[in-house]
Amino acid sequence: MRLGSDVPKAFVKLAGRTMLSYSLVTVRQVSSIDEVVITIPEGFETAARAEVVAAGLGIPVKITLGGVERQDSVRIALELTSAESDLVIVHDAARPLATPAIFESCLTAAIRTGAAIAAIPVSDTLKRVTDSAITATIARANLWHAQTPQAFRRNLLIAAHHRAISEKIAATDDADLVERTAARVEVVEASTSNIKITTPSDLAIVEAIIAAQSS
Repeated sequence: MRLGSDVPKAFVKLAGRTMLSYSLVTVRQVSSIDEVVITIPEGFETAARAEVVAAGLGIPVKITLGGVERQDSVRIALELTSAESDLVIVHDAARPLATPAIFESCLTAAIRTGAAIAAIPVSDTLKRVTDSAITATIARANLWHAQTPQAFRRNLLIAAHHRAISEKIAATDDADLVERTAARVEVVEASTSNIKITTPSDLAIVEAIIAAQSS
């Protein structure tokens, strides 16, 4: 694990709380969310249930084992969502600073268009590299960094995952799978503070942000 922890990323402590805790508290503040499905590694159901209780969610919460890859975990979670739900929203606990406002913005856009993701415009110059040598410079105009949350019509995302299985498609996010069905996926501008924690440096940056917000 690049984070260098002996526990799954969602249970790594951040300013005294697990990353999962931050996401659950955020979800609690989004009134349009009616249920939550959490995928976890084997052996962490009790820990996850404790975080749900601590977060005070007043909606049904299902906890299930995830799959080998992220894509598998999302598919497993989708199977446990209510068939009465029109929309689903997918989020990674590794982005603990996602706000209720960005959840709501993604859901609102998905109601209108069918699919929407949080993202930010690319600000750096991009280089394509082979064997440590630059082979091309990529113009950053119209390029965005994809984030989570990502919201979709439930039937659209389920169909995209079924197609991925039948065609053996592997993707790093759900928007990619939906894009491959030719559906429109809208971008909702989020924030640079919605950092995905992957390395110890990311953890330190997010802790500094939290400290600054608390001061």
